[in-house]
Amino acid sequence: MRIWIAVFSIFVSLSALAETPDITMLERDGVSNEIPLLDNRFRIDHNVDKITLLFFRATGAPAVVLVRPDGSKIYSIHAVKDESLEWFDEISYDLIIIDKPMPGPWQVLGQIKNDSRIMVLGDIELVVDPLPPLLFRGEMLKVNGKVTNDGQPIDVGYFRDVVTLFVEFVSTNNEAYANFGAGTQSVTDFKDDGRDFDERPLDGVFTGEFKLTFPAGEWQPEFFIETPILKRRVVKEPIVIAEPPFTFELQLADDEEFEHELVIKLNREIIKPETVILQGKILYPNGEEQVYTLNEEERFYRQLQIKNYDWGRYSVQLAAFGENINGREFMASIPDYNFEIERPIEKVPELTKPITPEELMRPEEPEEPEVNTALIVSIVVAGNLLVLLLGWLVIRVFVQNKPLKFSIPLPTSIPFLKKKQKMDLDELEPGGEGTEKENTDGSDSGDVLSLSMSDDKS
Repeated sequence: MRIWIAVFSIFVSLSALAETPDITMLERDGVSNEIPLLDNRFRIDHNVDKITLLFFRATGAPAVVLVRPDGSKIYSIHAVKDESLEWFDEISYDLIIIDKPMPGPWQVLGQIKNDSRIMVLGDIELVVDPLPPLLFRGEMLKVNGKVTNDGQPIDVGYFRDVVTLFVEFVSTNNEAYANFGAGTQSVTDFKDDGRDFDERPLDGVFTGEFKLTFPAGEWQPEFFIETPILKRRVVKEPIVIAEPPFTFELQLADDEEFEHELVIKLNREIIKPETVILQGKILYPNGEEQVYTLNEEERFYRQLQIKNYDWGRYSVQLAAFGENINGREFMASIPDYNFEIERPIEKVPELTKPITPEELMRPEEPEEPEVNTALIVSIVVAGNLLVLLLGWLVIRVFVQNKPLKFSIPLPTSIPFLKKKQKMDLDELEPGGEGTEKENTDGSDSGDVLSLSMSDDKS
């Protein structure tokens, strides 16, 4: 059984007339198990001015050691001081670049993988399939890329551990589009390892899918590989990524017995409505999930019935499958459609403050009697009237010096209250004129009742 050495060799001749470099492989001698230095051998021709060697080893194993034809050893640490040596010590491989290498048989020591082999790298190219002209945000896009050596795919084992294909979209900064000033969007990276969306491992083809999640607008796609071994970049023509060709209209149910309805309208200028299938999931406020599918129909809209679970947040997840107007099949993941029904306002009874033990032990204070507002107003009004009356009396008596006289008219129908004539009183008094004069001088007489109050005319 042969053990091959994994060596990528890039040759750069200082002279345009130099012959093509040559690398030959030496067979294993069968007794090399006792002499580890002779396990892995390769030969460098005398006219090689620069060589790049790549050795794949077990993951995490120490860097390899090179042995020159004269028996001297080269370690990775020599690259620090030796300007003619570059050494990239990675986790699973060693990349070594040597200027003016010594001609003759070389040996390599280390845990080199058994199925490694030598390959001469020539004209390395990156080839990427052209992108479709009509794209929209949310669409899933499949891309194929190849790294070729002189036009042939590179099928060396473990090459997938070294080369990764990166995809970027760079904004063209066109003011006419919404992505003006959006910069660069790193979309994805994939390898030729047969995982994820890569179809077959080690076939020299990098296959991957990614979703256009960045803003709509004019973008320039760029694909590149960049490793210590090689760097290649492919820049495509600018393309326009449109907004998703779907719009939504929500009709809320007026009654709890009816369902909400979401109308999904399809843009006929981008997709063919009769080819579109919609499917997804509805997330309800109570945690329930409902899977739905809306099949092909020739009309440009679809109707989705949503159960009415009263107030809360509803979320509709949506994926679309169909053809665009160019006849290309597409698969897209549309941003979720969310809506929320507000919770009705309910009158909550006021909570009474709980009684603490301290409050229970505290003696009760006597309750103040309730104040009757009407009674207070009446008292104030009556007091004001009394003050006005007293003021009037004081002014009349002490300021105007007028007596107070009260005259109360008595009804004439009461006989004993009638005033008797003065003449009759004189006749009854036995004193005659003396008596009348005596009365006139101001003596009090109880025979005449005067209840009239009048102003003094004198």
